[in-house]
Amino acid sequence: MFDTAIARAAALDCFSDPEDITPLGGGITNVNLLVRDGSRRFVVRLGDDIPEHGVMRWNELALSRAAEAAGVSPAVVHQEPGVLVLDFVEAKTFGEADVRDPANLTRIVELVAKVHRGLGDHLTGPVLAFWPFQVNRAYAMRLKSDGSEHAALLPGLMDTLSDLEMAVGQVDLVVGHNDLLAANLLDDGERLWLIDWEYGGFNSPLFDLAGLASNNGLSEAQENTMLEQYFEAPADRYRRAYTAMKCASLMRETLWSMTSEIHSELDFDYAAYTSENMERLNAALSEFREL
Repeated sequence: MFDTAIARAAALDCFSDPEDITPLGGGITNVNLLVRDGSRRFVVRLGDDIPEHGVMRWNELALSRAAEAAGVSPAVVHQEPGVLVLDFVEAKTFGEADVRDPANLTRIVELVAKVHRGLGDHLTGPVLAFWPFQVNRAYAMRLKSDGSEHAALLPGLMDTLSDLEMAVGQVDLVVGHNDLLAANLLDDGERLWLIDWEYGGFNSPLFDLAGLASNNGLSEAQENTMLEQYFEAPADRYRRAYTAMKCASLMRETLWSMTSEIHSELDFDYAAYTSENMERLNAALSEFREL
């Protein structure tokens, strides 16, 4: 796979003398490569539309360009079908422990608020909506039709999903990132960057906050601090809707992984990832039911 990807990157006409083309770790949807061209380095993301995950590359491109204009994401250098080339940022890629660091978490919440409150000003055309309840229902229908080994779990998950949607209630729409894994956060020592916009689109701000917490193992105290910082209001005001959205976020990650078990050709242990996220989902559902 990587030999073909490297050859494709080397042939891109945006480069004059590409060399030192090496795979970048961390991607579980696309093939990502680091390319040196003269004195500069670039990231090449290779990936077509992924209908089973709702990934449309025109949407990723529109949001990547808006994020660049907003100063929160690296510059888009080149685009063609199946290819997105970005400036390389010399920075540390966060792990979950980095996100949980209190000093970092404050900065991350500031970045998320900046995205939510400013990215829409830089959009030059339409982008998708990412409503997690519709996303989860679509995953469930596809998993059933694909004969997933997890099919017996789906009816119960969908009943639970309806309860969660009612608990979230009315929402305010923002332009969200919708995939706040630690690996999508970079720290260059002076500022944070947010990368990988393939799931970006209009959503409730609660989804990014819930994803940040659930994907990175934030404690309840950290969740309260995060909510109070973001909303500038007591956390209790948002607790039930937030916890419901956290469950929806974890369900989405679980169903995403179940789907990837069937369809992805990348070398990644999706079965283990499914199990890990199912455990997190069950814990969050227990918390929700106690509220």
